[in-house]
Amino acid sequence: APEHPFAQKVAAGQYKPAEGASQAAKVAAYIKKTQAKSEIERQEEGRKKTGAFTGFYVKNPLTGRDMPVWVSDFVLAGFGTGALVGVPAHDRRDFEFATEFGLDIVRVVKGADGDTSPVTEISQVQEEQGTMVNSGFLDGMDIHQATVKMMDYMTEKGYGERKVTYRLRDWIFSRQHYWGEPIPIIHCPKDGAVAVPAEQLPVILPKVEHYEPTDTGESPLAEVTDWVNTKCPTCGGPAKRETDTMPNWAGSSWYYLRYMDAHNDEAFASREAMEYWGMADLYLGGMEHTTLHLLYSRFWHQFFYDEGLVPTPEPYAARRGQGIVLAADGRKMSKSIGNVVNPTDIIANYGADTLRLYIMFMAPYDETTPWSEERLGGASRFVYKVWTLAQELMEAHNGAPKGMAQDDDAFTILVDRTTHKAIKRVHDDLGAMHFNTAVAGLMEYVNFLSSAKTKLALFESANAAVAWRSLRTLILLLAPMTPHLAEELWNQLGETGSVHIAGWPKYDPNLIKDDVITVIVQVNGKVRANLIAAPDVTDAELEAAAKADPKAAKFLEGQHIVKTIVIPRKVVNFVVR
Repeated sequence: APEHPFAQKVAAGQYKPAEGASQAAKVAAYIKKTQAKSEIERQEEGRKKTGAFTGFYVKNPLTGRDMPVWVSDFVLAGFGTGALVGVPAHDRRDFEFATEFGLDIVRVVKGADGDTSPVTEISQVQEEQGTMVNSGFLDGMDIHQATVKMMDYMTEKGYGERKVTYRLRDWIFSRQHYWGEPIPIIHCPKDGAVAVPAEQLPVILPKVEHYEPTDTGESPLAEVTDWVNTKCPTCGGPAKRETDTMPNWAGSSWYYLRYMDAHNDEAFASREAMEYWGMADLYLGGMEHTTLHLLYSRFWHQFFYDEGLVPTPEPYAARRGQGIVLAADGRKMSKSIGNVVNPTDIIANYGADTLRLYIMFMAPYDETTPWSEERLGGASRFVYKVWTLAQELMEAHNGAPKGMAQDDDAFTILVDRTTHKAIKRVHDDLGAMHFNTAVAGLMEYVNFLSSAKTKLALFESANAAVAWRSLRTLILLLAPMTPHLAEELWNQLGETGSVHIAGWPKYDPNLIKDDVITVIVQVNGKVRANLIAAPDVTDAELEAAAKADPKAAKFLEGQHIVKTIVIPRKVVNFVVR
């Protein structure tokens, strides 16, 4: 940072490192280059770490070890003193820096699992908990207790003193770039900062040929003298426009209001439009929006509300945050690192539906998870499994009436019950944005339909009706997850129109109750039928129902029942001759 004493010494030519002037020149050049970067750029996750070795070593007063001194742009002046001791085994950014420059990575905190092995992968880096190791008099202490003990020791020895530093964000309303909303302020030597008069608004950015950052760290606008030089609105004397611009969050802090009445040239939105469309039902965004766009928009909206400009005190009724898909190596995807997954390549190899299904299934929507090519293959196999099942069922019942009547025998009830449970689960999970469990529920339903026993029964001509309605429901449930596959199967099924405008399936509350049992009906020990019954069914009721079941009755016809064996709630076995 420019205000850091070390940077000031470099600027004043007072820097005399042990390795000579050549090292000083490298550090000075690195600092100058860093000063042209914004704080946001320096904090970007996953960015390749850069730095310069000063040539200096400092002696650690606790261990006596000589430690190399580096400068790096990921260390911020507002964090502590702007100088810190790296702990690469326990901080992701420190680990990336140490790995980049081949520095020692010493574990000083034992993991909760007792692991004390050297840290070699970023996935091993831990920060928040554990027991101290390789730390002298702190060994064996909990990390939080050790922190207090360390501060006490440093204070007693005169190595430092306790200080609380508050990490505050300035809303980044100071951006040294060309784009973004101009800040309507004019700087006058006589009157100071003066607001641009309302009749001169809006301030329009000039057209420029080059908008790259300058070597001085100033905005590219600073070099557009015709635009910068103006007159003071107060005294009429020479003055200069503000050359910093607002962050992109500024304009998007109220854009949702503009969407409600986009062509209104009298106000950002009419009262009638805001009362009709507001407030937004759901705000959806990444976690970085929590302290940026979401915070700003709520602040601005509540200011508007206090001024009587909007009808609601809050801009959004609810908010959901989304997770981040990391690269396979556990780091944030970044072009500079080269670990980006190109969706076009995935679509070319697997298809858009597989990609969409996997993204929904890979993790809870609000969690961060690494990309996995292996699990993507699992999603692809599921898509093919659905396609194969659908083709087999349609071929088996080609020409059979889709709406034919069918007795509610035990098999039909079982399939319909499973179908309606799948409808409820997918419906509820999608509504709650639990996309991964919705896909899991659909996978369980497909596994049931494609199991050898169920599929063979569905192939039978007597089960054509239940096969058709099960397949139709499956396609409807697939539509939000694999839209292209669902549309194709919907067309093959003979349905008219698009699956995406068809009515969403509804479940029967009576069919999803778990207050039924399945009872096996045997004749001379061989399974001949299955009964669906209430849990409190009596043995006599089971025996009567078993005799009346059509599938079992044909094996009892003309036979003498020697004995009836009833295992309560499980089996009815007729011994005949």
